[in-house]
Amino acid sequence: MAQRRSAIGRLAFAGLIAASVLTAGCTATRDFHGYVPDQALPEDVKPAVDTRSTVLARLGTPSTASIFDNTGVQDRVTPGKEKLWVYMSSTRERLAFYYPKVVARHIIAVQFDDDDVVSDVLIYDTADGRVVDYNSRVTPTRGRELGILEQLFG
Repeated sequence: MAQRRSAIGRLAFAGLIAASVLTAGCTATRDFHGYVPDQALPEDVKPAVDTRSTVLARLGTPSTASIFDNTGVQDRVTPGKEKLWVYMSSTRERLAFYYPKVVARHIIAVQFDDDDVVSDVLIYDTADGRVVDYNSRVTPTRGRELGILEQLFG
C-alpha cells in the first residue's frame, strides 16, 4: 500500500513538473527596440527655449535625423544641422510560436529652426500609425528564355 502511494506521489510530482514546464513555454516574451529614455521625458523639451545641444544632453543621440527640408525636397544638409531629429522605440510581444505583435510604439520628433532652436516637439504612438498594404504584383524581366531542350541539355 505504501509503495502504491509512493508511485502515485511520484507520478503526480512528474505531472506537476511537466505541466509547469509546458506552461512556462507559453508565457509571452517582450522585446524592446530603439530609444528608451533614462530619466528625461519628451515633455522636458520646450519649443523656443531648448536648443540642439540641450536636446542632445537631455534625450541623447536621436535614432535618425531627417535629410529633407520642410517642403519634402532633399536638401544638402550639413551633418549635425538636420531640421528634424527622431527618437523611436517599440515593444513587441511574442507568445509561444506565434508571430511577434507590436504592443507599444513611441516616436518623438523634434524640429529645429535655422538658429538651432527647437520649433516643435511631436509625439506619436501606436494609435497614430498606419498599416501599409504591400503590392504583390511582380514586374517580369525579359531576357533570354530557355526552351525545354536547352534546359535539359544546356
